[in-house]
Amino acid sequence: MDPINEVHVAEAGLVVVDIASADEATALAFQQLLAERWATSTAQRTTRDAGQPGVRLRCYLDLR
Repeated sequence: MDPINEVHVAEAGLVVVDIASADEATALAFQQLLAERWATSTAQRTTRDAGQPGVRLRCYLDLR
């Protein structure tokens, strides 16, 4: 994953969530649960790190 950009957490209530999961369906389902509760900038796909198990996904939440 790329480093977290300071603008994404510049104010109280802004959150960066990195999700690691065994499979893409689980990561996207968890992201959907977050999006149903809070304003969320969702990802459309997951990424895989070479040599590492599972997938990763990053989303941004606004809890304000």
